Amino acid sequence: MKIVYFSLTGQTRRFVKKLALSSYEINPANPFEEIHEPYILIVPTYDSEVTEVVNDFIDYKSNRTNLKGVAGGGNRNFADLYIYTAKDIARDYQTPLLFDFEFNGTTEDVENFKKVVSEIDIKANN
Repeated sequence: MKIVYFSLTGQTRRFVKKLALSSYEINPANPFEEIHEPYILIVPTYDSEVTEVVNDFIDYKSNRTNLKGVAGGGNRNFADLYIYTAKDIARDYQTPLLFDFEFNGTTEDVENFKKVVSEIDIKANN
């Protein structure tokens, strides 16, 4: 299972690097890259104008079909707005919201997210 992510400040990138899984970072200058395998999307929380590039990526060719779920990073101090970008993507693309983490995630977050990825891999291969 590939991990696709978008990172503005580097928090999401730091989380993904800790995972040590196959990953691809969405390029905001050119989000039109097709991923030819199932993937989980990880996004930070920002206004929709900032993360519009993520929607461009998802809507490109077969990327929407290969999207198996979304995870979100954020700051719990924002209460109801915590991980709202991931929540919006899950709703808009009718895909599961699989995981959330604060800032760049803890060691426990990394291990728990890897378990989620493993469970999805097992289901996909059965």
